[in-house]
Amino acid sequence: MKNNPLPRLDQAEELRSRLLPYCRLGPGEVWRDPAGKHRVACIDATSSAHVALLMGNGKAQLAIHDPPYNLVAFKQRALDDYVAWCESWVQVTLAHLACDASFYVWLGADQNQGFQPLPDFMIMMRRVGELSPRSFITMRNQRGYGTQHNWMAIRQELLYYVRGKPPFAVQYTDIPKVLRGYYKEVNGQMTENLERSKSPNIRPGNVWVDVQQVFYRMEENVSGCYAQKPLKSIDRIVAASSLEGGLVADFFAHSGSTLLSCERLGRRCFTADNDPVYCEIAIRRLERYRERGVLGWQNGHPFEDELETQNVRARLGTSNDSLPQLAAQPTLF
Repeated sequence: MKNNPLPRLDQAEELRSRLLPYCRLGPGEVWRDPAGKHRVACIDATSSAHVALLMGNGKAQLAIHDPPYNLVAFKQRALDDYVAWCESWVQVTLAHLACDASFYVWLGADQNQGFQPLPDFMIMMRRVGELSPRSFITMRNQRGYGTQHNWMAIRQELLYYVRGKPPFAVQYTDIPKVLRGYYKEVNGQMTENLERSKSPNIRPGNVWVDVQQVFYRMEENVSGCYAQKPLKSIDRIVAASSLEGGLVADFFAHSGSTLLSCERLGRRCFTADNDPVYCEIAIRRLERYRERGVLGWQNGHPFEDELETQNVRARLGTSNDSLPQLAAQPTLF
């Protein structure tokens, strides 16, 4: 296994400056999938004009958003400013959702900060009013943080809202049913729950304990992406709340998990990030999957060839002024 990870890119400005010349997108640009399925944009999710460049006339059947949680990454805002920022991209999303659509958002609840920003975000969503709450999902992380004087923090919050009556397909875990009982008479015969079940496995419910947190030994790992969500969790959302061929929106692409999930499950994905580096990572992850059938870089990273070229030139004392160009340039709007 390779041991060549990137550090957290949001905390490595010098490295990011070295990667920017290899990014196909700049602010306001949109990459169109040569296969005609997906789009990736480098835009501000709170800008109606920017998001219109990405979405066009498309109406998403499903939106999955994983915004920065304010208390972990990038520039921290006052709580009121953060919630107002969230309301901006929620309103922009609403303009591009279908009449019958699902809306999921991952969010943090910092136990050292009054469990914010989750509670104030939920109050804001109630004020917005166009989406109806359907479920409060908890995903259990295998690793967590804590002390000997508190419960270890291993939960990840996922809010599920709907507009109208969107599709929903029941999902099942890989965990077999072992509890027998719940007897009920059906057609004159006494049956127990396993006989009546549609699957030998249990449903995930709103507490997900079967999703492995991404770490460096997993194929899907994308080093440098501090908040990567497991593909299994995104697959579950996409499979449950969209139809094959349907349009899925994600305005915080980060590692490109939603994009890759849609590719694998036969959906279209219009995704975006305001950082050209993460946009490039998402595109490369899709291309790598199509070329090699792999889900990520494990403990390698997407820019290995380019950084190695830079390092060789540095050792040789040659100029980096003329950087190698990407083989395939994007189609831009």
